[in-house]
Amino acid sequence: MVLKMNSWVIFAILALLVWGFWGFFPKLATNYISPRSVLVYEVIGAIIVGVAVLFLINFKPEVNAKGITFAILTGIAGTLGALFFIFAVSRGKTSVVVTTTALYPLITIILAFLILKEPITIKQGVGMIFAFAAMMLLST
Repeated sequence: MVLKMNSWVIFAILALLVWGFWGFFPKLATNYISPRSVLVYEVIGAIIVGVAVLFLINFKPEVNAKGITFAILTGIAGTLGALFFIFAVSRGKTSVVVTTTALYPLITIILAFLILKEPITIKQGVGMIFAFAAMMLLST
């Protein structure tokens, strides 16, 4: 019997795997260069991926002021988060830093609840509490 997966599941698993390496590589990099330098080279890596994707898919950008604004804010938030992550991992234990920062979806869920009016079920709320408790247990 062949298990059929939704396309989003495949991409989510790929993101999980790649982000696992993304959380690990900075610790190795900061053993040799400063966190600021790591960020510069990380951005260069992102540009390489971005340019490759643009060439592979024959990309033509859409233009919408709100969409562009939120996309730029995404880049700013992601890059600042990466910088703070690199500083944290250069000073702390990788396992604790990654566990703590991996709880960023809690912020997303709260923002989606407050701004987008997306409901949070009791089961999801309990899961959020358990995630926070897990972070506390892993970081002590």
